[in-house]
Amino acid sequence: MATEMIMPKVDMDQETGTIVEWKKQNGETVEQGEIILSIETDKVAIDVEAPAGGILDGISAFAGDVLPIGTTIAWILEPGESLPDKAAESTAAKPEPEPPSSGKSAAAVEATPVARKIAAAEGVDLSALTGTGAGGKITRSDVETALHTPAAGAVPGKVYATPAARRIARENQVDLTRVSGSGPGGRIQAADVDGFAPAVHPPAASREDQVIPMALMRKRIAERLTTSYQTIPHIHFTAEVDMTRFNEARAAMNQKAEKLGQHKISATALLVKMVAFVLRDHPYLNAMLQEDSIVLHGDINIGVAVALPDGLIVPVIPNADLKGLAQLAAELNDLSSRAKSGELVPSEVSRGTFTISNLGPFGVQQFDAIINPPQSAILAVGAMQKKVVALEDNSLAVRPVMAITLSADHRIVDGAVAAHFMADLQLALENPILLFY
Repeated sequence: MATEMIMPKVDMDQETGTIVEWKKQNGETVEQGEIILSIETDKVAIDVEAPAGGILDGISAFAGDVLPIGTTIAWILEPGESLPDKAAESTAAKPEPEPPSSGKSAAAVEATPVARKIAAAEGVDLSALTGTGAGGKITRSDVETALHTPAAGAVPGKVYATPAARRIARENQVDLTRVSGSGPGGRIQAADVDGFAPAVHPPAASREDQVIPMALMRKRIAERLTTSYQTIPHIHFTAEVDMTRFNEARAAMNQKAEKLGQHKISATALLVKMVAFVLRDHPYLNAMLQEDSIVLHGDINIGVAVALPDGLIVPVIPNADLKGLAQLAAELNDLSSRAKSGELVPSEVSRGTFTISNLGPFGVQQFDAIINPPQSAILAVGAMQKKVVALEDNSLAVRPVMAITLSADHRIVDGAVAAHFMADLQLALENPILLFY
């Protein structure tokens, strides 16, 4: 029985996925669990496994295509099995990437649905091929032969490129006649255009001008945060925290960690623990809006924003309030390292209930962060600065002071609720011993 492959959903608020690359092609045998496809969401690129063993066929989405979750993208057939009628109709209806340059129109050519689909994906002109099937019908093997033998279907002066390559060329104003193809028979692939694009964007009249195509991750971040800022009424609360005892507690913990051969406790790790500790008493800061209801999450899953060269990603530490500091520090160190090397899996960037964005290491003193939907709040953390502060006995002292700013969704969180959370967080940061009560 044919097994349907659909665009998978890998995180709670995902609406679409982008095809990156097929590892297997139509007609190839695949095994259940074998990686056959790479896709990308607005958070992470992932590999997709075959849901069953059999013969891959009916691929209907290609590199660069953005599709809603649940959309059928291919089928896995048993030996001797044909594509379901709905798959064949969908494949046959897929438009050609460009009209044929001569002879009969591609629509008038007798060809199997699979042959049409491969031709559409690879930019093959069906009207230039000679069919070997019954009654001269063009088959899959005819198209594949043309791919590896350009002369069989080539038209002098015609550029052969995949649809994804043509789309990228249009977006970046790349002249395909200047691009060398690395695909079968010299066919231009998406990667060929990506590699060529920077060369066709010389500086404009001013030496300061430079045109840089927006990377997919940057586009997703722009779309996501624009929607967040336009649809969520943000309220902001800033507090200054005396970090003296925080630093002393961390230093003592790291002395112990060094003796035990454990990971050192970073300031961010201890901060995550403190935030998770305080969130237990403030469920509306650990919530989301779902239609006409407010969902108060049972778990406290803290996301920590990690900067990447072309954007940022937010790996999540699940149940941060239930984990010891040593375990939490080790997980945070591992997630941050793999985030920078692009090795995170979907489960490690999904299901976050609260986010921390720490720009202190960059010297930023204070900032307002944009909420990561569908969460109800995000905490922005600035750099520690030495400041003169008044002590309880009215004497003055120089202390390390850090600004923290909460951005909250005013539809869920009232001002007094947010202020109470900030007061409790300030108390906890200034008195880490409270973690043990």
